[in-house]
Amino acid sequence: MIVRSLDNLINTDRDISWGAGKSRRYLLEKDGLGYSVMETIVDAGSESILEYKNHLESCYCIEGEGWIKDLATGERHEIYPGVLYTLNKHDKHVLAGTTRMKLLSIFLPALVGPESHSLQADGSSSSY
Repeated sequence: MIVRSLDNLINTDRDISWGAGKSRRYLLEKDGLGYSVMETIVDAGSESILEYKNHLESCYCIEGEGWIKDLATGERHEIYPGVLYTLNKHDKHVLAGTTRMKLLSIFLPALVGPESHSLQADGSSSSY
């Protein structure tokens, strides 16, 4: 059984600044479940261009407001408490926080741990 609290993650190697907020990583690859679970904080006023070439992601909004835009189609969706979005095709997107947002994020396959967002040589915007 694995039991972790947010208090046990803050200011540890599982508390990662990802560029426009924080990622508190409850479950990682070394936990052996095949997926990761995080509390993701998106800063108010931020806009990030993201693309995960090696992971699929689902996010459920717990608090705050923002939006996500699919860069392939131009389609934009509002995010607010109760909304879930899933990047099921490695979708290149913009994620924006109108206010500070708190998301429950699940990655498949699991993150190793220290991954963060950065511009890659091939034009993708994340090391995930």
